[in-house]
Amino acid sequence: YAERAVASNPDDCDSNLSLAICLGKLTPYLGAKESVEASRRIKVAAEKAVKADPKNDLAWQLLGRWHQELANIGIATRALAKVIYGGLPAASNETAVECFRKAIALNPKRLVHVVELGRTYGMMGRKDEAKRYLKTGLAMPNLEKDDPETKQRGRASLKEIS
Repeated sequence: YAERAVASNPDDCDSNLSLAICLGKLTPYLGAKESVEASRRIKVAAEKAVKADPKNDLAWQLLGRWHQELANIGIATRALAKVIYGGLPAASNETAVECFRKAIALNPKRLVHVVELGRTYGMMGRKDEAKRYLKTGLAMPNLEKDDPETKQRGRASLKEIS
């Protein structure tokens, strides 16, 4: 359905956001080759969503997660992608931080933005900032369906850096 929505309205934020989310949810069940292709499609959809509505915090969140995931991808997957596709698109934790900061500025009450910013700082080795954002996110009330899962990731990240 998300692909049909994008086909019928390719410049719509919500359609592209839905496609990127669906592909992201499917990625863990795909093989390496299909995951790399899905990753490329996620980036394109997330960038279109941000372009269509720069005030959509979830679009920024999704683009930030894409950068976070790819910046920290394993060596084996990166090597496979290089052989199959000539490499992966450029991604960085610094860009992920920028995206998460924009998402927080747009919607500071959405704890996933705060937790993922903290997790990214942790991946960058910036422990003090990571702890501050993770603790802030973990202290926020659960308001959305995915908040308990987000907090679980946050607690695991906090444990890793402590």
